[in-house]
Amino acid sequence: MHDVLLVEDDDMIREATRLTLESSGYAVRTAADGTAGLALFRERTPDVAVLDIMLPGLNGVSLAGRIREESGVPVLLISARNDPVDVVMGLEAGADDYVTKPFDGMVLAARIRALLRRAAPAALTEQGPDTGPLAFGNLTFDPVTLEVRRDGEVLALTTTELKLLREFAAAPGMVLTRDLLLERVWDYAWSGDTRVVDVHIRRLRAKIGCDCVETVRGFGYKLRTQGP
Repeated sequence: MHDVLLVEDDDMIREATRLTLESSGYAVRTAADGTAGLALFRERTPDVAVLDIMLPGLNGVSLAGRIREESGVPVLLISARNDPVDVVMGLEAGADDYVTKPFDGMVLAARIRALLRRAAPAALTEQGPDTGPLAFGNLTFDPVTLEVRRDGEVLALTTTELKLLREFAAAPGMVLTRDLLLERVWDYAWSGDTRVVDVHIRRLRAKIGCDCVETVRGFGYKLRTQGP
């Protein structure tokens, strides 16, 4: 049974969400503010952290940042606001996904399942044990060991960043649309917010080099196999 940490200050929403997630097979621990949520996280690391953005004390964005400093645990933000600034700040802080209120509890449970599938090590090694390291300019990626090097230096990538890079490495030079990346990396069978893709691409570029992933305006992104 997967352990979910739910940090939500609204009593009714917290209780309703807890009951829905428990009915979906999750063990749920709850907190009503960010400071208490961080303490629970440190007490026992959950499989997924679900955080409201507007929390008293330590807000959800700051809490996501603290969690990301200490762990690669998937983080999902929830908020009554759909302000792009809030969304981007949360994703930049290290969150993997977000949903806006009001949300359907079953949709939230499905998003959590998708995060757990992405976080599973087996999900990142689908290419098989015979696949060797792939080289693209000064970048090398081993799909078996999940080791990424730039100019020989090992890079620390999150699970989401690794899956993005795997998709690009499997189709060098081909344009991958945002919707396709949402489906393959975020496991969305429905339409999602492409801002999630854009922010994670930006984070990936910051680590592997801005010139490695090229934007194809109006379509999506592609891995640059050679220098300009």
